[in-house]
Amino acid sequence: MRLSTFIHQKSSERIVRKVRRHPVTLVPALVVFVLLFAMPPTVRLLLLTLFPTTLQSLPPLFPSLIIIATSVYYLSVLLFGYSYFLDFYLDLLIITNHRIIDINQLGLMARRIAEVDLSAIQDMTSEIKGACGSLFNYGTLSVQTAGAVEQFIFHHIPHPETVRQEILDLAEENRKYHNEMSKS
Repeated sequence: MRLSTFIHQKSSERIVRKVRRHPVTLVPALVVFVLLFAMPPTVRLLLLTLFPTTLQSLPPLFPSLIIIATSVYYLSVLLFGYSYFLDFYLDLLIITNHRIIDINQLGLMARRIAEVDLSAIQDMTSEIKGACGSLFNYGTLSVQTAGAVEQFIFHHIPHPETVRQEILDLAEENRKYHNEMSKS
């Protein structure tokens, strides 16, 4: 994913930080993915253990149908894993010295891009909840704006307090820059 296709930087604009969700938030989906992937061999093993003679007395076409059904199942599980990882990886918060850009992947074929100028930021809140959030230092960053999108909410970002302070510092620099430009 080339950022230049999504954002068009101004001449004096520079990217300060790119923020993705914390990698530890991918762990629950990874556990589900591994469990779903291990299910067909587990079911086969249970059937062979509990009903050894039943599987041998099945019609000759039945093993082929089982292979096809198992293949469709594995393809579905891989699609689930791929789409979840794609959503995880392509959700991106870009902080520049002039604005914040939120790229939000919505499924496989859709994306929403929203941006706000730093001068339009009215209030910011960072929040860390739960044991995992405290242990791995990830949380939610909420940005109140005076723009078309009234509130930007970024979930599961690493070091939300640091990101909040960095955005506040950039907003202050941006205000000073615009004040100097309006005086000249």
